[in-house]
Amino acid sequence: MSAAQVRQARARPLLDSLHEWLQTTLVELSKKSAVATAISYALGRWPALVRYCGDGLLEIDNNSAERVLRAVALGRKNYLFASTD
Repeated sequence: MSAAQVRQARARPLLDSLHEWLQTTLVELSKKSAVATAISYALGRWPALVRYCGDGLLEIDNNSAERVLRAVALGRKNYLFASTD
C-alpha cells in the first residue's frame, strides 16, 4: 500500500471531519473573535492541507526545511560580529 493510499484511508476521513467541524463552529462564532479569525485562516489554506492526502511524497509540515535553514539564520547572526573587537 502506497503512502498516498494510506493517507486517503486514514488521514482523509479525519481531515474531512475536521473541515466539517471548523465550518459549523465558524457559523456559531462572532466574526471578530480571535478564534473565528484562526478558523478562517485554516479554512483559507485548506486546499494546501488536503493536497497532502493525494500525494505520497508531500510532507504535512515543513519542519525538515526549517531545520536545514536554521543553520543559515544562526550563522548570519553570528557572522555579524566576526572580525570585530
